[in-house]
Amino acid sequence: MKYFNLHTHKFTNSPEVLELVNQYPWEFDVAIPNYSIGIHPWYINTNRLESDLKIIEDKLQLNVCLALGECGLDKRIEIPLALQIEVFEKQIEFAEKYQKPLVLHLVAAFDELIAIKKRLKIKVPIVIHGFSKNEQVAKQLIDNGFYLSFGKYLLRNPDMETVFKSVPNDRFFLETDTIEETLEEVYTLAAKYKNIKIEDLIEIVNTNFSTVFKSKNPII
Repeated sequence: MKYFNLHTHKFTNSPEVLELVNQYPWEFDVAIPNYSIGIHPWYINTNRLESDLKIIEDKLQLNVCLALGECGLDKRIEIPLALQIEVFEKQIEFAEKYQKPLVLHLVAAFDELIAIKKRLKIKVPIVIHGFSKNEQVAKQLIDNGFYLSFGKYLLRNPDMETVFKSVPNDRFFLETDTIEETLEEVYTLAAKYKNIKIEDLIEIVNTNFSTVFKSKNPII
């Protein structure tokens, strides 16, 4: 069975890993076989917004494009939140139209996200990558239908053990994002925290992949 990497910026082409490689429309690499594509809130550029959105919509129609992302909201940057929400909601519209899950970057905007999900009645699965918050926030998000992906902070913050343990097995993914550590290291620690064999953890993530990404074929 293969590992699944929910979010990475580094394409390794490892035969042991199915990688969901993050792509940006303005620097798209056709050589990457499985990817997500989206406008990160940090990189919103109104001068090229129309062309970026056009590229995203074109790519979402391809089978190799597994998700829309990373997109989302970040209240700790200078880009106005109103503009972030506008760009985010345009991408949500595409995700709904082409039935692709959303992979999100979320910083200090969880209440806004929940409100948007309810207002727009979003039906596609939503995964919050790089989760680093406490058990209370995790429960709030899970109760509102979100999935959580763990990586960097799981490895580097021991307090995340109790948070990760509290997440139901059908609601999490694992990732590397931009860290130097390997995906196997993330899986090894996650299996230890869940007190299960790594093979069982791989099977759990495999099942979650099939559910969220509407794949009829497991990761083999």
